[in-house]
Amino acid sequence: MEGKFKRPTNQELLLQEILQEALDLPLSGESANYIPALASINPNQCGIALANLDGEVHVAGDADVPFSIQSVSKIFGLVMAMLRMGDDLWRRVRMEPSGHAFNSIVQLEWEHGIPRNPFINAGAIVVADTLVSHYSASKSALMSFVRGLADNQDIHVNQDIFQSEKMHGSRNAALAYLMKSFANIDADVNDALDHYFYQCSIDMSCRDVARSLGFLANRGVQPHSGDQICSRRDAHRLNAILQTSGMYDQSGEFAFEVGLPAKSGVGGGIVAVVPNYGVICAWSPRLNQYGNSCLGMYMITRLAKKLGLSVY
Repeated sequence: MEGKFKRPTNQELLLQEILQEALDLPLSGESANYIPALASINPNQCGIALANLDGEVHVAGDADVPFSIQSVSKIFGLVMAMLRMGDDLWRRVRMEPSGHAFNSIVQLEWEHGIPRNPFINAGAIVVADTLVSHYSASKSALMSFVRGLADNQDIHVNQDIFQSEKMHGSRNAALAYLMKSFANIDADVNDALDHYFYQCSIDMSCRDVARSLGFLANRGVQPHSGDQICSRRDAHRLNAILQTSGMYDQSGEFAFEVGLPAKSGVGGGIVAVVPNYGVICAWSPRLNQYGNSCLGMYMITRLAKKLGLSVY
């Protein structure tokens, strides 16, 4: 239960201290530049939010500045696909760590078009395909779902990043067409890719992300609304895949050092789930060699260690 973790009296003060520690570090990493619209974002922004299960959200720094959530969006798509398809989904995408780059084509060829997990690009494109195939307006359904989870109707897609994604998405298109050749894409490839690029282009703040994913820390029940978003079993499964595959090729190191289910995106966001406690989201655009936010990694690691927030 929540009582097993430390609960500081002033959580915002703690977040502010950790944020300042991060800002005092020597600059390292660079913003993602293969999507030009991401490269134009101010790289010195930094924020962190902690959403507790009692509905409170504590923030520091640029935690209310919207940013491109990129691969963090794969969580939302996966939840929707699991709700709509049930166990049939796992015939088309597995739940194993890939051990390869998140956009690897070679592994997909070896494994006959079945992606290793839903958090690498190929797996997320399969998830997007299921949503396009099962919803008459999949993008509108996704936005409605995300806004409801965050309790914020002002969440939107960044159109500049959306267009930039589509113009520079050749490798993702290659993944999709390869899977199509193995009969693992049902919809038109362009429709599946359009949905995938759209979801990656959603802008949310640290506060929004932390608040929206509270159900993963609460056995599938959204803390601020009391709604049952998914079953306890599905919340368990989602957290398990986040733990093993959510941080690209740094997932093992993150589990070793921090011990929390987490997902990162090349927009600089990282979200970490603390079952029975809450959700942390940190954001800063400069990325390390694995595509994870340098300062985001530092802040979440420091907060987890200070409060003993490990699932192990």
